[in-house]
Amino acid sequence: MQIDLTGRSILLGVTGSISAYKSCDLARLFVKAGADVHVVMSPSAQRFVSPLTFEALTRNPVLTEESESWSSELNHIEVGKKCEVFIVAPATANSLNKLSKGIADNILLQTALAFKGPMLVAPAANTQMLANHYTTGSIKMLKVNDYTIVEPQEKQLACGDTGSGALADPEEIFFETAKALLKESFWSDRRVVVTGGGTREKIDEVRYISNYSSGKMAKAIALSLYLRGADVCYITTTGGEGLPSNIYTIDVENAEEMLNYTVDAVRVAKKGVMSKASMNSADPRMLIQKIPFLFMVAAVADYTPKFPQNGKLKKSMLGEEWTLELTRAPDILSSLNKDGIRTVAFKAEMDAAHGLENAKALLDDKGVDAVCYNLLSDSSSFGTEENEVEFITPEHITSLGKADKLTLAGKILNEAKTLADD
Repeated sequence: MQIDLTGRSILLGVTGSISAYKSCDLARLFVKAGADVHVVMSPSAQRFVSPLTFEALTRNPVLTEESESWSSELNHIEVGKKCEVFIVAPATANSLNKLSKGIADNILLQTALAFKGPMLVAPAANTQMLANHYTTGSIKMLKVNDYTIVEPQEKQLACGDTGSGALADPEEIFFETAKALLKESFWSDRRVVVTGGGTREKIDEVRYISNYSSGKMAKAIALSLYLRGADVCYITTTGGEGLPSNIYTIDVENAEEMLNYTVDAVRVAKKGVMSKASMNSADPRMLIQKIPFLFMVAAVADYTPKFPQNGKLKKSMLGEEWTLELTRAPDILSSLNKDGIRTVAFKAEMDAAHGLENAKALLDDKGVDAVCYNLLSDSSSFGTEENEVEFITPEHITSLGKADKLTLAGKILNEAKTLADD
């Protein structure tokens, strides 16, 4: 899924860590997403990567001690004015400690001190250097000052030690930076449950009944929500590959598991999250919770084997013909208590004549607030990169057109905003 950052501007700071070469991959991800990327390098960073490398990747001049100019915009004041977000990756222990205290003794730190937008840091240092009480205190102070910390990985480091300190994966840093750019007040800190994938109903230890659902639409919804700042719980049969690791993901197999985890997740979501406006208000009448959402994107089996078997059923035991006895699987939407939550169901149909009416019927039959309906031609329609959806509420049917699934997810979320009155 390609996140679109066209028209957005990013300032990438690189400090003197052995992992500075990974910043090249990060810059490439930003450029591929359409962002305008500017780079500032500390003197130590230039010992690991040449400024020319970043200039070739970004097509912009790199700000260094040597290149700073007051006859152009390439200086520590002006470069920050043209950028919306500043990510320092990697950020050494030395830089972290100086950033927290407002020290500005090199070009990168001067640029950071002059920058007034969202700041992110991705630490990369020896485990003991990060664990030192001076550094841990500095990281706490940065968090207090609204810095976003992209946590380092735990692995064998370049110095040979094993522990926390390796730079986060460039894709994770990319996700967090994109989130800083795309966050919306409506979705920010709102609890949202998303279900996805086709359930697998066990026949025996090697066989199951399932469907062609790829889970791609659900992943797009979960990612789009996360980038807008939502607190996402993703319940899925297809895993969380390609999604930010900070999305709380629950792996399930069958309809019963999905029901149980969805019930629990909805119950937790209903506890609510206070909006920032509410938390900052002294007026008790303003203490209103953000209404949580459920996006039921999963393709849940209608029937499940009545007697799932341990081990593997042998052909010699089953004979020439095999009759598999099925029983109705739990209906998740009908089973949920949907009071206090906004619910968006997804309905795929292959009946061109009656599909839309079947989708509209879900509003009353399942008690949902909206339905995302798409008409499929055949099994080849599953797993594609694009989709076409009509967003149905009791009052309106809105055609969202055909688009890639991440773009379509954004359109769905825009329509879903109308369902909340908080």
